[in-house]
Amino acid sequence: MNPRLSRRRFLKAVIASSVAATTHAGLQWAHADDHGRGAVERLISLNINGRTRRVDVLPQETLAYTLRYKLGLTGTKIGCNRGECGACTVLIDDVSHYSCSTLTHSVRSRQVLTVEGLQTADGQLHPVQQAFIDELAPQCGFCTPGQVMAAVALLKANPRPTREEARQAMSGNLCRCGAYDHYLNGVMRASGSSS
Repeated sequence: MNPRLSRRRFLKAVIASSVAATTHAGLQWAHADDHGRGAVERLISLNINGRTRRVDVLPQETLAYTLRYKLGLTGTKIGCNRGECGACTVLIDDVSHYSCSTLTHSVRSRQVLTVEGLQTADGQLHPVQQAFIDELAPQCGFCTPGQVMAAVALLKANPRPTREEARQAMSGNLCRCGAYDHYLNGVMRASGSSS
C-alpha cells in the first residue's frame, strides 16, 4: 500500500477541505450581510429623557433591555417581558408603550421618556409622582414606575379624566399588591379632581 494514500491521510484531507470551503462561504455570507440589504447599524443615537445617547444595539434588542442594561436607567422594570404587566411602560412621543415589546431600533428618531426623566433639574417630583406618594399608592413598588408613566401619558392626552377614564387608561398595568384604587386616587389627585 502506498503510504501517501493511507486512509487516515485521505480522511484528514477531506475534513480539511470541507472546513476550508465552509469557512470561505461563511466569510462571504457575513461580508455580504454587513453591506447588503437588510443590514442594521449597531451604534445608534437615541433621544432619552431629552438627551442624545449613543449606544451599541443588537437588531433584535428590546428598548427595556437597552434602557436597563446599557444605559443604566433601571427605573424601567422588566416584569413579564412579554407586554402584559406594564412594569416597563415608557412614553414614546408622549404615548405610553411597553418597552419590553418595542425594538430599540424602532425609536431612533423618536422622543423616549422614562421615569427618570420626570423629575425636574432641581429635584422636584412630577405631579403624578407626588400624588402617588400623597395617596400612599406604592406598596412593594415594583409596578410603580410603569403606573407613573401610564398616568403621565393619560394626563398629557386628557388632563381632566373621569375616574372611569383613568381606570381604563391604567388597566394595562398590573399590581401584584392590588393597590389599584390607591393608584387611581393618585391619578385623580394629580389631575386636580377628587372624584
